[in-house]
Amino acid sequence: MRILGVDPGLRVTGYGAIDCGVAGARLVEAGVITPDASAPLERRLGQLHLELRAVLDATRPDFMVIEELWTAYRSPTTAVLMGHARGVLCLAADTCGVPVRHLAHSLVKRAIVGSGAASKDQVNRMIVEQLHLLSRPRPNDVSDALALALALGNIERTDARFGALGLPRPRRTARRAIL
Repeated sequence: MRILGVDPGLRVTGYGAIDCGVAGARLVEAGVITPDASAPLERRLGQLHLELRAVLDATRPDFMVIEELWTAYRSPTTAVLMGHARGVLCLAADTCGVPVRHLAHSLVKRAIVGSGAASKDQVNRMIVEQLHLLSRPRPNDVSDALALALALGNIERTDARFGALGLPRPRRTARRAIL
């Protein structure tokens, strides 16, 4: 199963494609999309859409995963702009026929490290270990995207194991996940 993780942003959008199998995960491709920061909003969104479509065409994922939108109450403008970027990413996935999953950041940490309160450094160490990388992916947008992809891969593998045993799929909430 191939999963494309995407960390949305209007300045930098990180992405990371991995192949997940019974034996673990393998990095396929990772990078960033950087729309022209001086361009008007509609042009940046158009660039984001076109470049993500090219990534989707090149990597051909089975799923795309995006982190659920979260922002501090003091930053409503950021939330609106992130909503624009997320909408464009979802549109690109839909036009390429790729289903989209959304994961909360605490669930991503829990699926990779085992704790929703894990630090960024702990998550990055697990990304390096699980993907057998020589160093931490940079910039942070790429490591965040790879974390999303790995988390979904871990969740899907766990669900498959439960299914093979004839057990119901584990229930996940923002507060608790059974992995």
